[in-house]
Amino acid sequence: MLDQGQELAVLTVNAGSSSLRLDLVDAGVVVDGAHGGRAADPESARAEISEFLGRHLDRDVGAVAHRLVHGGDLVTAPVVADDELVAALRGITGLAPLHLPPALALLDAARELLPAVPHVLCPDTAFHAGLPESAAVLPLPGPWRERYGLRRYGFHGLSYAWAVDRAAELLGRPVAELDLVLAHLGGGASVCAVSGGRSLDTSMGFTPLGGVPMSKRSGSLDPGLLLWLLDGRLTVDEVRDGLERESGLLGLSGGLSGDTRVLVAAERDGDEDAALALRVFCHRVSREMAAAATSLGRVDAVVFTGEIGWDQPEVREAICRRLRLLGVEPPVRGNRHDDGVISPAGTAVPVLLVEPHEELQLARECLRELYGPEAEV
Repeated sequence: MLDQGQELAVLTVNAGSSSLRLDLVDAGVVVDGAHGGRAADPESARAEISEFLGRHLDRDVGAVAHRLVHGGDLVTAPVVADDELVAALRGITGLAPLHLPPALALLDAARELLPAVPHVLCPDTAFHAGLPESAAVLPLPGPWRERYGLRRYGFHGLSYAWAVDRAAELLGRPVAELDLVLAHLGGGASVCAVSGGRSLDTSMGFTPLGGVPMSKRSGSLDPGLLLWLLDGRLTVDEVRDGLERESGLLGLSGGLSGDTRVLVAAERDGDEDAALALRVFCHRVSREMAAAATSLGRVDAVVFTGEIGWDQPEVREAICRRLRLLGVEPPVRGNRHDDGVISPAGTAVPVLLVEPHEELQLARECLRELYGPEAEV
């Protein structure tokens, strides 16, 4: 356990599919951050971390927390990295080819630059590790599932864990009493049903490619469509590249953009492809949110988080209009400067806005792994 009054600065390393976030968290506060970098190879990863650490030579970094998008069956809870585990993780990069290679490059660089401190792997999949069998088991042949570990893993767990705790604070109720439908909407996007702090269902599946359409990723498709394309029409590499980099909002908008800010502006100017992209996105997200509600006994609140969820009121409003059957009403205000309720007063199901803070959740989980559940960020 941490001694009374002891503070431990934690460097958080968050490799997304196309971006890098480095944050230094001390006593629950982000004292510095570097966002928007890229670290797809060992050399650039080392340079990014070295430059960031060079700004804090007067501050001791006591631990490093690494976001691991997909832990597979190897990492199902936060754990201190060692050589054996890192080597094993290299064997499962195909589960998240956009995320795991840069994350492991950053892990190697950070362990080299900070060899004397613990490096804690915090998997996004951990939040969903206890999914009920009805949600986790895929309707595939038993031998396939057993041989290859095929199941629903779920993602964005760090974001959901933070948003659930914040929702409880905002509602003034214990986490254990809440049934929530949450949407993490960003470059990657998913939906989750949470009861008593436990994930009961989520839209992403075996990989981060499933579920709702995303910025450039397709989301879930008819598997027969993929078989048809692969039957002499496209190669595996062409299908993979198209699904991961050329689909979603980008593909729907005719290649205009995967950024909802650009699409909202283009829709106002009469761009029909941009309008279509936004309609499809909002339709699919609202459909997944309504489906997620069937895993709950009731819906105490709907929670939006992620970059789009936090900062795109047009998208939130369009989604909420489709959820009136659940007692949800469209928000009465646009963006907030802080977390809080955005739905009309007296609405049966309040709509909450929670700013994403994966860096704070990373630091929190890192300290809990190192010093026990009572450790505070």
